Amino acid sequence: MSFYITTPIFYVNAQPHLGHAYSTIVADTISRFQRLSGEEVRFQTGTDEHGDKIAQAAAEAHITPREYVDLISAMFRDSWPPLSIKPDNFIRTTDPEHIKTVQAILQKVYDQDDIYFSEYTGLYCQGCERFLTEKELVAGNCPDHLKPPEKISEQNYFFRMSKYQEWLIDHIKANPEFISPECYRNEVLSFLSEPLEDLCISRPTSRLTWGIPLPFDEKFVTYVWFDALINYLTGIGYPDGPDFDRFWSGAEHIIAKDILKPHAIYWPTMLKALDLPPFRKLHVHGYWNINDTKMSKSIGNVVRPGEMIEQYGTDAVRYFLLREMSFGLDSSYSADALIARQNSDLANDLGNLVSRSLTMVKNFAGSLVPAPAPSTDQDKELITATEEMITEYRLQMASFNFHRALQAVWKVIGLANKYIVTTAPWELAKDPAQSDRLATVLYHLLESLRLITLTLHPVMPGTAAKMSAALGLEGTPQLNQDGKWGMLQPGTTINLCPSLFPRLDKAQSASTGQEKPVKDKKKQAAAPPKSENEEKGLISFEQFQQLDLRVGMVVAAEKINKSDRLLKLTINAPEERTVVAGIAKSYSPEEMIGKQVIIVANLKPAKLMGVPSQGMVLAAKDGNRLVLSALADIVPPGCKVS
Repeated sequence: MSFYITTPIFYVNAQPHLGHAYSTIVADTISRFQRLSGEEVRFQTGTDEHGDKIAQAAAEAHITPREYVDLISAMFRDSWPPLSIKPDNFIRTTDPEHIKTVQAILQKVYDQDDIYFSEYTGLYCQGCERFLTEKELVAGNCPDHLKPPEKISEQNYFFRMSKYQEWLIDHIKANPEFISPECYRNEVLSFLSEPLEDLCISRPTSRLTWGIPLPFDEKFVTYVWFDALINYLTGIGYPDGPDFDRFWSGAEHIIAKDILKPHAIYWPTMLKALDLPPFRKLHVHGYWNINDTKMSKSIGNVVRPGEMIEQYGTDAVRYFLLREMSFGLDSSYSADALIARQNSDLANDLGNLVSRSLTMVKNFAGSLVPAPAPSTDQDKELITATEEMITEYRLQMASFNFHRALQAVWKVIGLANKYIVTTAPWELAKDPAQSDRLATVLYHLLESLRLITLTLHPVMPGTAAKMSAALGLEGTPQLNQDGKWGMLQPGTTINLCPSLFPRLDKAQSASTGQEKPVKDKKKQAAAPPKSENEEKGLISFEQFQQLDLRVGMVVAAEKINKSDRLLKLTINAPEERTVVAGIAKSYSPEEMIGKQVIIVANLKPAKLMGVPSQGMVLAAKDGNRLVLSALADIVPPGCKVS
């Protein structure tokens, strides 16, 4: 079965932003998912390069329209590889083949009398580059550009769109999944409940020359929407190319809600006039707001894909956008929200599970996948949850419910982290009689990681590749073949995985510029002398009671750049905190994962090598060696030491 997925072709009157990135990440993710599911896939994106706004933008930049579109189209093309977006085709509406196809379609529709010449008076929105109806206006303004449209009269060519209104209504009603989510299907049916006007498909060259000339009247160029929508056919070789026959029956489009009407009304009726079957599905997503405010160039809150990648990394950006937005609804982007997702979901949950599991296999099984003994009820709970994850993941990904698919995956990640705590492999390793049980626990962790890795390939391809390498997995994964429990072969060599996601700190406030208080030397001189106990460094019982000593569990550890002595530890005690400890010469980061330590929890935060530290780890010094303080038994994180 073939699958053809497209983004809108993005209008080049402005540079790429967060909204463009989201549409294209969604298309890339679903194309990777369909390939993972064994489908033959074609993924297309590109740029829309004709029309009034392009001509205006080029004039303002003091360059020709062709120079302008070449410049901005290249920005879009160059934005996608850093986001791990790999389209099969990048189409431009200035491509000679596209122009040829548009003119052939115009001639065909004209010859069958579905295009006619007439004079029209209407309300024209320069921003939308189309005529609006009175019903579409809000308080007399275009709802998207918040300006009143201009009333103009001119002679133009019109497509008999009204001829196909009843057919379109019947098709939408007979195919409930044709437009999704359902709210947008209902919106289109509501619009179609009123008589549909014919579509003006030309612009006179007296006011616009930057467009595709009509093949039957060169005094006119093609309306930008009639030109742009045809890209979905051009890109797969319509009418005679082999890819057209192979992929058109599986065509699905991804758009933002602001271009619903052209895609849900103009495009299906154009296809009907060509006697072509309609596309299979139209997937409509909402807007990204910035800190709960609409993204706008005028107020300076436009987010660029390149800036996001530079700050957070490719996979963190992809994960956040897919996890945060419920497809179809509006969502809000903020740096704080992305950092919170990275620290909690990626660094603490996923990164911690990978690091702890692989480290224990290295330490307790010689870096080889152990052969498991028969599963216990505790193991079967993890197996069942993982199998349910695969089923739910398939369903939600195919339905464009990416946030729900990822919720299902993270449910298993959380359960696997809990499995580590309850099975306590470090304790099993101390007892030779428990070697079979230890092998079984480690196998179940590794097999859970393998299936988690499988689900992450479409969403975070870079991370999935690192995890696959660590697990010794080879070849191209397939969901049907590999999505079953027990496929990981005992004896496979396991490698430690580099830290997947560093924990991020929220941007620190700028310095207040306050001066430091000047010490009063007179007061210093008048201070009372120290007591004998103070001179000896002794403290009272009351002073000791003020220390908050707690048991903590190390869930993440990494070296600090430019320091051979310091480790950055993430410790649950039971709340999560960062502690910088000078133990790097005695303990590696991998050794620290899963260790219980004793911390001083009520010290004032301090910065060490630029990293905030919220406590201190207790250790004994034996010559040049540091030995961590330990308890005789495992206790829950957060227990007080008294």
